[in-house]
Amino acid sequence: MNRQTPAPTLSSPFDQEFFQDPYPTYARLRSEGPVHRIALPDGSPVWLVTRERDVRAGLTDPRLSVNKAHSTNGYQGFSLPPALDANLLNIDPADHLRLRRLVSKGFTPRHVEQLRERVAAAAGQFADRLAESGQADLVATFANPLPLVIIGDLLAVPEADSRTFSGWVAAMFAPEYPGHTAEAIGHIHRYLLDLISSRRAHPADDLLSSLIAARDDGSRLSEDELVSLAFLILMAGSENTQHLISGGLLTLLRHPDQLTTLRARPELMPEAVEELFRFAHPNQMAIRRFPTEPVEIGGVRIPTGDTVLLALASAHRDPSRYPEPDRFDLHRTDKTHLALGHGVHYCLGAALARLEIRTALSTLLDRFPGLRLAVPDEQLEWRASFRSHALKQLPVAVG
Repeated sequence: MNRQTPAPTLSSPFDQEFFQDPYPTYARLRSEGPVHRIALPDGSPVWLVTRERDVRAGLTDPRLSVNKAHSTNGYQGFSLPPALDANLLNIDPADHLRLRRLVSKGFTPRHVEQLRERVAAAAGQFADRLAESGQADLVATFANPLPLVIIGDLLAVPEADSRTFSGWVAAMFAPEYPGHTAEAIGHIHRYLLDLISSRRAHPADDLLSSLIAARDDGSRLSEDELVSLAFLILMAGSENTQHLISGGLLTLLRHPDQLTTLRARPELMPEAVEELFRFAHPNQMAIRRFPTEPVEIGGVRIPTGDTVLLALASAHRDPSRYPEPDRFDLHRTDKTHLALGHGVHYCLGAALARLEIRTALSTLLDRFPGLRLAVPDEQLEWRASFRSHALKQLPVAVG
């Protein structure tokens, strides 16, 4: 009688220590090899790519598709309905470029520059709330609502609705109970359908209305693509920016010498933000990819259809790419990074994200010279997620 050899049990590096500080785990994995066959927390097998050279190459390798249709084995990402799945993150170049052109006018440098005063006013408004309280959670009071107001303005979505939407997105990334992710996705889906229906009946001068017109007048995108674009703009326009504002401030507080330099020389803020993209960006992985043919990465052969995760956070701490990579340094000469993507999937909202983060941190440093943590550093709690390294709260005192 033939006996099948059982599949090997894969190790999973994603434990509580990883959630608190993922970088020692990445250092160990890089030292052991460039590519690892591991299991995600739910047991799904993936290939994890850890070294900067391979991650950078993988982001532009045409054989690594983001389309789930090419997946045959392992993790596929969130289980989204078709009306949320047809977004730019899941579409390969031909359709990706078609959809990108429809959205891009809302994120051109010229249009973003027109938002500068609105971003500064919103940052000042939320800083006022911090000042009134004296001590507060910076995540809830400042870092989260600021990007929501700006992206809400672009789509004419009320701030209250944006906050609710952000809560559903957080549940997708870090569910608190079984079924929480599916429940949140259902809420998101229904909300967007209602929003588009309302805006279709009463169009306004906003990005969503222009996308609806492109759908209805020229058939340049499908209804699923329309809903998916609205989903991506709201999610991507808030999630990572929120967490880099809070994580960026924590990084500065943890490096008082760099903070002192930045206070003395505020013109260094653009350089500081680029270093924060490398050092503290919350996004741990690029979106999953699936080889359309067998590929070799770092000397490891990966079969067609398996899931490949390109570890951005690991690449950003690769000593073969960055001298002293675990050191936060405003004066680092080479500030290039992969936090905003590389190649065709480069972040459409990069200019807006930079503007929001620079403005947010500048406002906090200008307004609050005595800004400090209100709890010991070791008491800070982080999201339990392999996808994003994000603070649950950041209690600060501003007096």
